[in-house]
Amino acid sequence: MEKIIGLIDAPFTPMTPDGDINTAPVPQYAAMLAKNGLKGVFINGSSGEGYMLTTEERKTLAEAWIKAAPAGFKVIVHVGSCCLRESVALAKHAAEIGAWGIGAMAPPFPKIGRVEELVKYCEAIAAAAPELPFYYYHIPAFNGAFLPMINLLKAVDGRIPNFAGIKYTFESLYEYNQCRLYAGGKYDMLHGQDETILPSLAQGGAQGGIGGTTNYNGRELVGIIEAWKAGDLETAREKQNFSQAVINVICNYRGNIVGGKRIMKLIGLDLGPNRVPFRNMTDEEEAAMKAELEAIGFFERCNKF
Repeated sequence: MEKIIGLIDAPFTPMTPDGDINTAPVPQYAAMLAKNGLKGVFINGSSGEGYMLTTEERKTLAEAWIKAAPAGFKVIVHVGSCCLRESVALAKHAAEIGAWGIGAMAPPFPKIGRVEELVKYCEAIAAAAPELPFYYYHIPAFNGAFLPMINLLKAVDGRIPNFAGIKYTFESLYEYNQCRLYAGGKYDMLHGQDETILPSLAQGGAQGGIGGTTNYNGRELVGIIEAWKAGDLETAREKQNFSQAVINVICNYRGNIVGGKRIMKLIGLDLGPNRVPFRNMTDEEEAAMKAELEAIGFFERCNKF
């Protein structure tokens, strides 16, 4: 299977002021991401509030992104759900409309506590779109599925033919690297934490990744990889440290899903509010966040339209 080279963005879901999905910004959104060096999108995931969307809304967004995608721009559709039948239907739909790939995180309910349970969940979804690469989205902080990923790879090897790899959003660089090395590098290990791209590069991995802060800081994150490949370690370090400074700011404002989505408004693309139960930022918080971003020189380095 083709392995992803470069960074894939996890976009926010544009919404109207009353909380309906709004596909109108998607073409401009896709063009901006491509302009700033991103290689595709992983839609309807955690950054996109995917579990808070209806099945029809998720299908509508997938159709909009595939229609808007520039040539060569990959659209991977997150199809995970607490209802496996819904995931299967979403996977089939993604294949029908021409998605590049699909992915799924473990459901937050019921909590998956054994590798075999997770394999059966992934197996059913992957089988619904057998021609598409399937990625497991490992983000245990969201769903409590703190399972050993090396054991998952061993269990799916030879069992799920279109299992492409893992979007690895967890803090264990040791485990990430062990998964990267499994079976001679058989599986595509997509790095999922923007704050540790450089250490993963040093281990020999992170050829591809999926990020959330790439929405507004993609130029710098792409720059880390470019500097590393050019042998310019000091530039790579500076860009990684700057990216961590940006993350430090959003952590003051309820993280990437809330604070990051509001940053999009500050750089020129208003994507609307978050859905309840997320607590949207106030105007006062927005002004304070903007001041913190200005203090680190963010607006001179952020994504450009």
